[in-house]
Parts: sequence; C-alpha cells; structure tokens
Amino acid sequence: MPKIKTRKAAAKRYKKTGSGNFLRHRAYKGHLLRKKSNKQKRRLSTTLCVTVSDSKAIKLMLPY
Repeated sequence: MPKIKTRKAAAKRYKKTGSGNFLRHRAYKGHLLRKKSNKQKRRLSTTLCVTVSDSKAIKLMLPY
C-alpha cells in the first residue's frame, strides 16, 4: 500500500498536541487592523482547541 499524503494546507494551520487534540488560530487578524480595538486584536491572537466534530476531518488530513 502506498503512503497517505499529508495535506500541506492543514499542516500549516493546525498543530497536534500531546493528548491528540488540535490547536488552531482565530480568523480575522490578517488585515484591516486599524479599525479593530486592541482588546479584539489581543483576543484574536490566542489559540484554541478545535471542536470534536471538526477534529475528525483534520485527523484524516494529518495522518502522521
């Protein structure tokens, strides 16, 4: 059987933790930052865990 390829777009966006969960960054911090408050930009900088329903699809994209 051939190896399963890793989806490189998913590998750049998600990071796997030691317990098997996935971490992701929040959206809306790429541009148009002058109109956003410091509080909003600080909140968008944090990372959070991916939900269980989405992590099943990410596990298929990141097999290794």
